[in-house]
Amino acid sequence: MKYFYTLLFSLTSLFLFAQDTYIHCGNLIDTKTGKVLTEKTIIISGNKISKIESGYISGKKDDTTIDLKNKTVMPGLIDMHVHLEGETNPKAYLQKYTDSEADLAYNSVRFAEKTLMAGFTTVRDLGGSGVNISLKKAIAQEKIKGPRVFTAGKIISSTGGHGDPTNGSKRSLIGDPGPKDGVVNSVEDAKKAVRQRYKNGADLIKITATGGVLSVAKSSSNPQFTVEEIKAICETAKDYGFHVAAHAHGDEGMQRAILGGVKTIEHGTLMSEKTMDLMKQHHAYLVPTITAGKEVTEKAAIKNYYPAIIVPKALEIGPKIQNTLKKAYDRGVSIAFGTDAGVFKHGQNGKEFGFMVEAGMPAMVTLQSATIINAKILNMQDQIGQIAPGFFADIIAVNDDPTQKINTMENVVFVMKEGKVYKK
Repeated sequence: MKYFYTLLFSLTSLFLFAQDTYIHCGNLIDTKTGKVLTEKTIIISGNKISKIESGYISGKKDDTTIDLKNKTVMPGLIDMHVHLEGETNPKAYLQKYTDSEADLAYNSVRFAEKTLMAGFTTVRDLGGSGVNISLKKAIAQEKIKGPRVFTAGKIISSTGGHGDPTNGSKRSLIGDPGPKDGVVNSVEDAKKAVRQRYKNGADLIKITATGGVLSVAKSSSNPQFTVEEIKAICETAKDYGFHVAAHAHGDEGMQRAILGGVKTIEHGTLMSEKTMDLMKQHHAYLVPTITAGKEVTEKAAIKNYYPAIIVPKALEIGPKIQNTLKKAYDRGVSIAFGTDAGVFKHGQNGKEFGFMVEAGMPAMVTLQSATIINAKILNMQDQIGQIAPGFFADIIAVNDDPTQKINTMENVVFVMKEGKVYKK
């Protein structure tokens, strides 16, 4: 009994005297209202925000105060398109055969930390070998530093499609990959592939609705699924609480994907006005990935950086992505922030904001696309994407007001995730 009362007293004391954190914010981005507030104090208890107060409020003696009075503070950012297992380099296509899963895992640890330090406290990983699922778990268990990860595991493609893992291999290595490997060719295959990803521990589904730039295959834009196959994927995904993202450059493949029920169109390069209207009708989002488009255009000019079959695709598709975003935004398509980091170096995700502003989006709207819009797609709109009571304490800061100087988003100087400071 004595031990019980001693334990009760200790727990009560811990509760009563638990430290809070007070962040003094010179500017505070309110992503819900789209306003820049001034002289606010964020009070954090544990891993969540408890209060927002006007002025600079002090806590108790044992509380922690963080002075960001000369900074602009905002919610942790959300990138809806990254690939944390790899990063562009001239040996990448050879490494497909030389690197083991352990090599991918060790690399991904570094890439995940770079992403977090760039201010991205949540990401959607849209395809890898399956190591990305283990990476997600390791971050969640605080074994390593990184953003909160929602991952598709292995992407789903068709035979010879953009995501077929044996494209470019010699005949003895091609084999006949199936649903387990992410290659489907029928409605039944499609259903099985979704269920396999659920079994593997994925959080969502990624399909390659058209050809792509960086696959060792000829077309960058031909449709690669039937509408029936995509519907089977989306309907099965819904049963498991998944949404579906669709890589797509070509217009016909985009239309099939939207009619089939996908939530997001990645890249959207050759999108027509008809497809834009279809996206609005079906409440689909465009994830533009301008930074990746510029990167592949630049790298295609370097001799032997990419295999020869990729170069003309990169030179065709890369320069068009930014203008497609402008047209889609002007037509009223909903835009979600995503970069395709891994196609360019991890940690440079913030460049996307400047490119979106160049395309005609107001700076505040780009910030909202990387916070409240993306949180909604992830069904996390009551937990991330805002600085508000009850939300996770995912908080970052930059030196300047991004609504006046958008390139400040490339230099995040403070990062907190779930109440823990990772960069100060």
